[in-house]
Formats: sequence, structure tokens, C-alpha cells
Amino acid sequence: MEVLRPQLIRIDGRNYRKNPIQEQTYQREEVEEDFYQGSMECADEPCDAYEVEQTPQGFRSTVRAPSLLYKHIVGKRGDTRKKIEMETKTSISIPKPGQDGEIVITGQHRNGVISARTRIDVLLDTFRRKQPFTHFLSFFLNEVEVQEGFLRFQEEVLAKCSMDHGVDSSIFQNPKKLHLTIGMLVLLSEEEIQQTCEMLQQCKEEFINDISGGKPLEVEMAGIEYMNDDPGMVDVLYAKVHMKDGSNRLQELVDRVLERFQASGLIVKEWNSVKLHATVMNTLFRKDPNAEGRYNLYTPDGKYIFKERESFDGRNILKLFENFYFGSLKLNSIHISQRFTVDSFGNYASCGQIDFS
Repeated sequence: MEVLRPQLIRIDGRNYRKNPIQEQTYQREEVEEDFYQGSMECADEPCDAYEVEQTPQGFRSTVRAPSLLYKHIVGKRGDTRKKIEMETKTSISIPKPGQDGEIVITGQHRNGVISARTRIDVLLDTFRRKQPFTHFLSFFLNEVEVQEGFLRFQEEVLAKCSMDHGVDSSIFQNPKKLHLTIGMLVLLSEEEIQQTCEMLQQCKEEFINDISGGKPLEVEMAGIEYMNDDPGMVDVLYAKVHMKDGSNRLQELVDRVLERFQASGLIVKEWNSVKLHATVMNTLFRKDPNAEGRYNLYTPDGKYIFKERESFDGRNILKLFENFYFGSLKLNSIHISQRFTVDSFGNYASCGQIDFS
């Protein structure tokens, strides 16, 4: 991150600058204190976006947040909460750990309550971003024809390319888990899962029905490509997914879903468009068959994970299987898939879905 171009955190239509800190050199509690002291620029500016209630005792505002994030507002020995209270002349009530509820801010002055609310929102947003992804929006690609095509691909690759560096059976995807990811989610409560279900339903009513025509999208899974720049050192190889009729409807649909979820804050904006792909080989599987690609970046307490991986030489695979045909299928549902879980069919467990027909 450049000092002159700090990260911007957008909350309720306003931008706040997050000043850089060297998080990797501190213990967890110290990170919170350093973050608090270095990233509250603009937090004292009045903001009319917040709902502040006038009471006989002064002013009151509430913040709803998952209980998992309460500790980041409390801080080490309660220091973070005390500091916000002292500097904004407010009182902050936080539910006990494990209990769902609202963070309640009260104070004699409206601007003080707003300032405290802004600081809390910045903290919640920052530490939410450090949580590992829990769910993802996806299409299942595990119909029988495609699974059989994938197993044929695996068999032929191992027969023709097993002598190439790093190529072995351990780096192939589980065919039952073949999927197309639309976007990654951090859902920390049942309430947030329900919110995601409702957002998907809104997408269906507002534009998915029009794009799909109320029918499944007929697609083909064909051709392979790699993620990085060097075909001799590949970590992720994927199959391409496209509409059978040659139209752009699938890309349009997933991009609009992504845009809607980014605008709501449920998905952090990293990309403007979804890369339509289905991972078929991933070197993270070599040591952990349940690894889930580039998304294993943080532990639940927000510490960065470095996963060492041994790349494979994909040049012969790309040459021999460039246009490999995995099969065709009909996409009729978008799922809220839960990471690290499986259903009775061996696929990712679904917490909710919408159907096109």
C-alpha cells in the first residue's frame, strides 16, 4: 500500500482513509490498538447517514453486528471501548460474548454519538475484512456428464503428462465439488445468511428472471486455461464455462449479481467482473485435499496464512488438452455454499438458493 494512496473504507456512503500499519509485527491485541490510533481520520465529522434517536437523557444510536466482532470494539482490557467513550463523551453498551444483540451508543451530544458510531463502524468493517471467507455464491457444475468428462480428463492427463514436474493425482479437484464461483462472502450469523438469501431473491425478481427467461441456462464446460503468467509453473488450472448459444447472458447475470452484492457490502469489491471458470487442478490440494484455492488467507482471529505450494509444469497439458470438452449442463440455481462442509452428495452444503425455473 502506498502512503500517498491509502486504502479507502466506504461506510454508509462516506469514505474513510485507513492509514497503513505494520500488522504482521504485533500481537493480535496490539494490532487493534495501533489500528484504532492510526485509522480514525475523518471519524469526528458529523454524518447525517446514521439514525440517531433523541431521548430524555440525550441521544442514542444502535449498531447491529455479529457477536464474533464484539471483542474488536471492546479491545484489550476494554481499552478500545474506553478510549472511544472518553474521546466522544459517550457510553457504549456491548452484548456479552456469544450473545446476539445491538451495540448501543448513548451521549449528551448528537455529534459525539455520531463520532462514536463512525469509529465503531470503521473497526467492524476492518476486522470483518480480516475474517476468513465462510460462504460463496456459486453454480454447481457436478452433473453426471461433466463429472464423467472431468474423470476422463484426469485419466488422460495422468497417462500422458505424469512425468511432467509436479503433475500427480493429488492436485485434481474432487469431481463432486466442481463449481463456478460468483463471489466470496463473510457471513458471521444466521441473520446475515438470511440477508443474503433475501438479496438473492431480490436479484431474481429484478433482473435474473429477465436474463434467464425463467429457464435454466444451457452451458458448456470446454477448454482449459491457467491463472498465472508462466505455463511452466502453474498453481491453478481451470476449465472455461460459456453459453451454448454463444450469448453473453451468463456473464451478464453473474456480473450483475456481483455488482448488487458489492453495493450492499456483502461482497468486498475486488473485481468488476466475474471470471467464469471451474478449477480442475490446484496445487493447494497436494497437501490438503480440502483446501479451497486462494481464499485460505486468514485464520478466524485474522492472522495471515502463508501456504507454501509446489507448482506444476502445465505446458504439455495446455498443448494437448487446450480444447478438451468436459460436457454440457443446465444451470438452474445459484447457491449460498458453505465452505469446508459437504452435503449427502459430496458437494458443498447449501444454506440457501434461488431457482431460475
